Amino acid sequence: MMKIGNRTFDTKHHTYTMGILNVTPDSFSDGGKWNQADAALRHVEEMIRQGMDIIDIGGESTRPGYTKISDEEEISRVVPVVEAVKGAFDIPISVDTYKSGVAKRVLDAGADLINDIWGLKYDPQMAAVIAGADAACCLMHNRNNTDYTDFVKDVVADVSESVRLAKEAGIAEDKICLDPGVGFAKSYEQNLEIIRELEALKTLGYPVLLGTSRKSVIGLTLHLPANEREEGTIATSVYGVLHGASFVRVHDVAANVRAIRMTEAIVGQGDGSCG
Repeated sequence: MMKIGNRTFDTKHHTYTMGILNVTPDSFSDGGKWNQADAALRHVEEMIRQGMDIIDIGGESTRPGYTKISDEEEISRVVPVVEAVKGAFDIPISVDTYKSGVAKRVLDAGADLINDIWGLKYDPQMAAVIAGADAACCLMHNRNNTDYTDFVKDVVADVSESVRLAKEAGIAEDKICLDPGVGFAKSYEQNLEIIRELEALKTLGYPVLLGTSRKSVIGLTLHLPANEREEGTIATSVYGVLHGASFVRVHDVAANVRAIRMTEAIVGQGDGSCG
């Protein structure tokens, strides 16, 4: 079980859908589409109708070669959207940030989970901010190099360090989930391998989130641009269900929810009505 906001997720028996809302002008796949509050709210409403379980709001693109922005700019993009979503809908809100200053402001605004692409290692204050707000977190694998000795074991060891930081800061056990970091500090072959070896991360004892939606590993496999990677994403979501992913983070909610629901029905998992 994992507690996010006022909702408890049965992470052992069901795969939940985290819908992506980028309020950035430069996201790799949907930049600029949802950076006005009214457009963002309409999109959130649509994704909820399609079966989304959590909304993940991002104010800074973290695609390869992204331009880092200031805390103030990120806050100005994200906080009004968090407040608007919180006021309009009863759905857990995740915010995709690795900066403690941004995290504090969005948690104050009503966010329930911090999705940190650096697994608490970029900003030494991040773990304390999350713990202080009694919030949930997703700890993603990332590193500054690709000098792996034993790739999968090294990824698990890196994520174990993030878990240690979380626990030392006092983040509750039932408010931690892990992300293998597909697309971050990994080659094409390593991205495929870490998806294939998803269960290795589960040995740490926490729910796992799989985030592959429209990423380059799909584009390179299928030779397709970002806006044509829906089927490839669905394939990874189905694989995630079969190999213990508790959450999938996706742009195309309806199609992935249906694929998860069908997969769970076949394997006799969940109640056949996800979302």
